[in-house]
Amino acid sequence: MEWTNLRTKLAPRQNAGIMAWREAGHGPPVLLIHGVGLNADAWEPQIASLSARRRVIAADLPGHGASGLMPDNVGLDDYVAVFAALIDALGISPVPVVGHSMGAMIALGLALDHPEKVAVLVTLNAVYCRDPLARSQVESRAARLSTGSVDTIGPIQRWFPDKPTGPLARAAANWLHAVNPKGYAAAYRVFASSDHAHEGRLGTLACRSLFMTGVADPNSTVPMSDRMAREAPYGRSVAVPGARHMMHLTHHAEVTNTIAAFLDAAELQR
Repeated sequence: MEWTNLRTKLAPRQNAGIMAWREAGHGPPVLLIHGVGLNADAWEPQIASLSARRRVIAADLPGHGASGLMPDNVGLDDYVAVFAALIDALGISPVPVVGHSMGAMIALGLALDHPEKVAVLVTLNAVYCRDPLARSQVESRAARLSTGSVDTIGPIQRWFPDKPTGPLARAAANWLHAVNPKGYAAAYRVFASSDHAHEGRLGTLACRSLFMTGVADPNSTVPMSDRMAREAPYGRSVAVPGARHMMHLTHHAEVTNTIAAFLDAAELQR
């Protein structure tokens, strides 16, 4: 099924404090946290599928979508804190949390710092302890964004090298064009500088954890996911053949089915 065939009118956003989110479905809840530069709409395939049996909550990062900006010079802990507050506001603790890219960093921070709030952890295309070259490249991108210039060409070329003008690439470009430049720059600075934030801590993860990435993702690599899974007491890694950084869109059926099966199995084992 093509992603474009899934497109329907998404539920209107709701707000609490600075946070905004989309919600669909009924049943056990699951919280979805998108990556930097995107917004909750990027989870459309997962919302469409998971909401058949679950209450799906897809939140906008601060400074993205309809969520408000946070103060200057925030760190990863501040992003974790606003999502912990959202979980409390919605009364859904403990909840399975699925995060993509920077959202995976936040999800992992939630599971480590607020274990009572996270029932199951799923990270997609997470970064963990970049090598010096990768760190230099992402820090350079963060520095350019700090000038207020939002680059859409570079990300699209990295994410969709085979179809840079296809419907997925156009949707992603629209999300990047729509993001608040200040919110994007703030989040990207944290994304660039926080890949070592959880180093040495994964052994304390109390929940079952799934670390997924794409075999063809050059930045959120299979060795990173494998290492996280080895360090987590109840960790498992999955590599999606042929997939890159936006695999929840380009390989949405495989990714969503794997997430759903993992959540179902974890709930049976609780």
